[in-house]
Amino acid sequence: MKRELDPGDGDLLRGLRDGDEECFLRIYRLHQGAVFRFALHMMGNRSAAEDTTQEVFMELIRNPARYDPARGSLRSFLFGVGRNCVMRMIEREQRWSDLDDDGFNGSREPRVAADPAGDMERSDRMERVRKAVLTLPPVYREAVALCDLNEMSYAEAAEVLGCAVGTVRSRLHRARSLLAEKLRPLRECNSRSAPRED
Repeated sequence: MKRELDPGDGDLLRGLRDGDEECFLRIYRLHQGAVFRFALHMMGNRSAAEDTTQEVFMELIRNPARYDPARGSLRSFLFGVGRNCVMRMIEREQRWSDLDDDGFNGSREPRVAADPAGDMERSDRMERVRKAVLTLPPVYREAVALCDLNEMSYAEAAEVLGCAVGTVRSRLHRARSLLAEKLRPLRECNSRSAPRED
């Protein structure tokens, strides 16, 4: 059986411009998960992340000519559109929402507790890390979301953010420092509760 070759971004975009629905579906399948995860990491709200993801791909359908392969990968372009959507939502939230004491607007989904104690503890730690990431200023949060959580290279993240690689590095370094400070009480609590070996 002859194996079908995967078309590149350029071929898929040409097909999309010509109205080929299969090309859009392939682009969507390739990139939807990563765009959704980025939006979720940035906003901490599943519904907002779904809305952002939908908006990114609607923008691609409405105006596929906005993507210029000479300027970077399709993945970076989609993350850039997603970033713009996220930043608009964050700005709207900051203008119209009263934040509660710990800096969250209460729109997160409730956490489902696991039964075993180990799973509960791990889930609790992950929730605290997620909350800590959400308290970072957006410029630091997006660096963490792109590089640490979506495993983009510094160069790809710089392309998405429209800045120099050095800027990505410095934002990521600062974000990690802020996170370490925010999570210090968690680490100290874990080290005190760890069983001692005698």
